[in-house]
Amino acid sequence: MADFQATLAGILERELPNVRALVSCERLSGGASQETYRLVVATDAGEERLCMRRAPGGERVETLGVNPGLAVEAMLMRSAREAGVPEPEVHYVLQEADGLGEGFIMEWLDGEALGARIVRAPELDGIRPRLARLCGEALARIHAIDVAATGLDRVLHRVTPAEYVEQTWERYRAFETAQPMIDYAGRWLLEHLPEGFDYTLVHNDFRNGNIMFSPQGIVAVLDWELAHIGDPMRDLGWICTNSWRFGRTDLPVGGFGSYEELFAGYESVAGMPVDRDRVKFWEVFGSFWWAVGCLGMAEHYRHGPDKTVERPAIGRRSSECQVDCVNLLIPGPVELVQPSPSADADMPRVDELVKSVRDFLREDVMGATEGRTNFMARVAGNSLDIVLRDLELGEQHRALEHERLRALLGEAGTLADLRMALVQRLRSGDMPLDREDLITYLRQTVVNQVAIDQPKYSGFATATR
Repeated sequence: MADFQATLAGILERELPNVRALVSCERLSGGASQETYRLVVATDAGEERLCMRRAPGGERVETLGVNPGLAVEAMLMRSAREAGVPEPEVHYVLQEADGLGEGFIMEWLDGEALGARIVRAPELDGIRPRLARLCGEALARIHAIDVAATGLDRVLHRVTPAEYVEQTWERYRAFETAQPMIDYAGRWLLEHLPEGFDYTLVHNDFRNGNIMFSPQGIVAVLDWELAHIGDPMRDLGWICTNSWRFGRTDLPVGGFGSYEELFAGYESVAGMPVDRDRVKFWEVFGSFWWAVGCLGMAEHYRHGPDKTVERPAIGRRSSECQVDCVNLLIPGPVELVQPSPSADADMPRVDELVKSVRDFLREDVMGATEGRTNFMARVAGNSLDIVLRDLELGEQHRALEHERLRALLGEAGTLADLRMALVQRLRSGDMPLDREDLITYLRQTVVNQVAIDQPKYSGFATATR
């Protein structure tokens, strides 16, 4: 860390004329796909805060095949700022000779970017009813950016809806894990592809949690790492995806607004109507895409370089996205697995060992730490809760899934073998999507998996309502 800070200090002093020294460098919590640092520097006028965004370990992470790199992200932010989209000023883009890998240094802006706080913080009560409209206006400005004049067409991928679905599905298939609901959603998407639209710049991660707000409105649109040229309705569908509502299912736009407010804001700037059917397609795609993205975090944990406790925890959130696909495509009644008492006579039992570690993390570690360590201790405690629920529900849940699969496929085999047999039939098109026993299997299996992974997730409440 000392070498890292010394190198960074040299870059700041050399490239930013007003910087005299690096006072402190703190990596912030969150930012599972990229590193974010708060820098305090000494200037002639006193201390000033800056922000550095860097690839994990300085190495680019390929994210579902569309990551253009942080140098291009800086270019995108500069272009958006010129188009009237709220953005921080980018001061310097790291070069290979700097020795810190991919990244850039930008203006520090104050505001709220935590999605859960944005939907509930009292200080935002006055502006919250206008946020969906402001987001629609910002998206319309982003989509109007001339990609040829800015040179963005030379550095960004152009992605058709079919390519994006196939690309995402292929990424998932490379994990060699059988998750039948992901394959079902992939098939549905390919059978309902949007057509007849103009390609524009797409932010591709415009959602609650990547937008900084204040009581005055939008402070900055952040995290451009997934931008490409494609269907602009992708952005409107993504901000409506349930993962980014933070429990507010009654307010589909980021948990703070309605479809109508978002669309009205967009149409007021774009001068053209929103295609509601395409937004619905991209809302389904959003849950499909993030289901695969969550698995990608688990894969990244296995292969590095940034093996944090947060990555496998996010991996388990794939089932949340899958239950959102259930609710959008195949809603219906569900029978939940009931917990059974432990038959383990050992003293202490396995669940008691796990609870003791979880409670130590929450009561001792979190009480004695702050910042990133405190955040990671909370994540670790949540992961142990998943282990405890799996000990209580998992065996029975998997046994019932095995029975449903044997009946659905009409063949014997291990649970893993039958899951793979089903996804192969879905991928080949041999399994019709409207088979009632398939729909029942998927709904029962996914909802009961969420009962283990995250029973407090809003999509679970929707599925079991």
